[in-house]
Amino acid sequence: MPSFPSYDSTVLSYRVVGSGPVLVCLPGGPARDSVYLGDLGGLSAHRTLVLLDNRGSGRSADASDVDSYRVDRLALDVEALRQHLGLEQMNLLGHSGGAQIAVLYAATHPQRLSSLVLLNGGQRVMGCVIDSLMGEAIKLRSDEPWFEDALAAINERIAGQGSASPEVMRRQDMFFYGRPWTPEKAAHAAADETEKRTPEAIKNFAFEPDLDAVYAGLAQVTAPVLIYTGEVDPAPRPAEAVLMAKRFPNATVVTQPDAGHMPWLDDPAFFVSTVTAHPAP
Repeated sequence: MPSFPSYDSTVLSYRVVGSGPVLVCLPGGPARDSVYLGDLGGLSAHRTLVLLDNRGSGRSADASDVDSYRVDRLALDVEALRQHLGLEQMNLLGHSGGAQIAVLYAATHPQRLSSLVLLNGGQRVMGCVIDSLMGEAIKLRSDEPWFEDALAAINERIAGQGSASPEVMRRQDMFFYGRPWTPEKAAHAAADETEKRTPEAIKNFAFEPDLDAVYAGLAQVTAPVLIYTGEVDPAPRPAEAVLMAKRFPNATVVTQPDAGHMPWLDDPAFFVSTVTAHPAP
């Protein structure tokens, strides 16, 4: 597995899968091993996926400075990776928490992007969260046979002020996957427990940026931007994606029908055709 020293000498690893134009991919979690992205539903047949393990996850080293796990600092690792790969500009995809990293990278390095895909994330560091919409998304699944138990698990987590056992977490996973809930998706959700996720990397991820500075940077992104959502994903919701798009000069919003937070598992053909078409590298 290839690796490189980042700006502070922390050694980071990445996987290379597929063929075609290079697409650098940032996983979410936060601090989830990039292995959960797989080959993004077969996107590797059209793109050379460079899948980074963020510091504190996968085969990447832990950081000596816990502040470097902060989402804006993780964007510095993306720039170090670009330099390591020898790319003047790059196609960048960030999923979930990785989309937050991608947003802040775009805001500080707009000239380094050939294209940008914000896949099911990025709304939080853009100030585009509409709190009421998550509850509405949950209600969309009320006809599912697992709904009552999964909702009870969410309430148990809330009662515990955000902490929950792995068993409770597994009971609510279905909300983050599209229709239908399958053994494949259950296995994908359960695999999270087996992956390296340094606790400090999770705890120190959050950051409230200067939104005026973020917006000023994003306004300089001339590359095409794809903001991708799932119809039943609790976050981001399609309405939040529309707000995000307004911060870029050249952004397209796509909502995948019946998809959740991992849309490449819900309808791989739809996902791959959409990402390869919008934007083109």
